[in-house]
Amino acid sequence: MDTFTDYYAVLGVDSHASASTIKAAFKKLALKYHPDVYKGLDAQERMRVLLTAYQTLSDPTSRRDYDMLRAEHILDSPVSTQEKKQPLRGTGGYGMQARGTRRDNQRAFAFPDLDATPLTPITFQLGDVGYHLWPDDIYCLKNDGILRGVANGSNGGLAQTSKQRPENYCHRCHHHWIPVSTAGVSRTICPSCKAGDWAEYMLLRCAHCHAIFESEEIRDKILGNSQLYHPYELFPLCPNCRRSEWCPAENARVDDLRAAKARRRAILWMSVFAIAVLFIAIMALMLTRLGS
Repeated sequence: MDTFTDYYAVLGVDSHASASTIKAAFKKLALKYHPDVYKGLDAQERMRVLLTAYQTLSDPTSRRDYDMLRAEHILDSPVSTQEKKQPLRGTGGYGMQARGTRRDNQRAFAFPDLDATPLTPITFQLGDVGYHLWPDDIYCLKNDGILRGVANGSNGGLAQTSKQRPENYCHRCHHHWIPVSTAGVSRTICPSCKAGDWAEYMLLRCAHCHAIFESEEIRDKILGNSQLYHPYELFPLCPNCRRSEWCPAENARVDDLRAAKARRRAILWMSVFAIAVLFIAIMALMLTRLGS
């Protein structure tokens, strides 16, 4: 049985769509089929397919390999035997991995042991940048699943690999450059992607597989960089193990939102009931007066 899945059809984009178009389509569908919005029995599976499609098509190497496979299945264009034997990189194997640093497509994962030395800072490599976390940072990341910060010399942040003038690092496009000022992080824009919040980072940790990864988007660009993204809006499922309810802080926030919604619904029904009782009482009083 042919189990091939057309990821372009899954995202609803053309096979020649740009990276930005693919990203926008994924965000739109991820919000539509978010487990808190879409209540179908296939919600988990839909999100798994969407994540696989996006992670495959957002990486140039994986997309090139996938296009060759797609040509064989959909366009009936034969590929060589050697190409058939090559695995489709970036489309599987997102379960528990060996501890260490690993990169899948454009996203890097790290698995440092946050329980080893509770009162000792830790340093780990995440993709092409190192992070130095103090005990209070470790506590927040372990218990909340979220750690927001700004990379500068005053609060730890990025780990310095040398004693030379520190490099600036853009958390949006991964660009490195030497700042003009000697103060380290200067409040400018990234010379590569022009992002104004390039120094801000948000580390996320899955409560299930303990994978640590970074969100490359912190603020909503549509709302003028003022509204902070919530992790579940970008990652309804953990990008590594594909499980839901992976972030304790977001679980608590979602529970509060559901409780508030339930209270509003209860107040609404109580108001409707009170109005109905009042209406019946007025009608009964009017009928009593007419009968007398």
